[in-house]
Amino acid sequence: MARRAAQAAWAEAGLEAEGAFTVLLADDAAVKRLNTDHRGKVKPTNVLSFPGEMPGHLGDIALALGVVRREARANKRRVAAHLAHLVAHGTLHLAGHDHLQAGEARRMEQAEARIMRRLNMPNPWRGMT
Repeated sequence: MARRAAQAAWAEAGLEAEGAFTVLLADDAAVKRLNTDHRGKVKPTNVLSFPGEMPGHLGDIALALGVVRREARANKRRVAAHLAHLVAHGTLHLAGHDHLQAGEARRMEQAEARIMRRLNMPNPWRGMT
């Protein structure tokens, strides 16, 4: 599932994935440490992306499994679907997408919805306020 989500995200970004990347499923404490060390935010987050720095290494994606499960439950979504969405989200970051500005955020959300449709999974943004 993670591989398919990442491949769909690379295709959505119009890129050929030539290389490898890592998806780390970690506990909340480990992702909290990464978030603190790399972003200065002392809390766990659902997903972090780190672009690769060596030829052939596209980057790393870290997911806090506890956060992912809680978010899925709170939004009445399957954990597998939420996980696929976050892998796609992280992969889009590795491909250069961001969501700091409103227009960027909207484009990224639309890309994520298309990716999930390709995976025959629900739109992660439908029903969100």
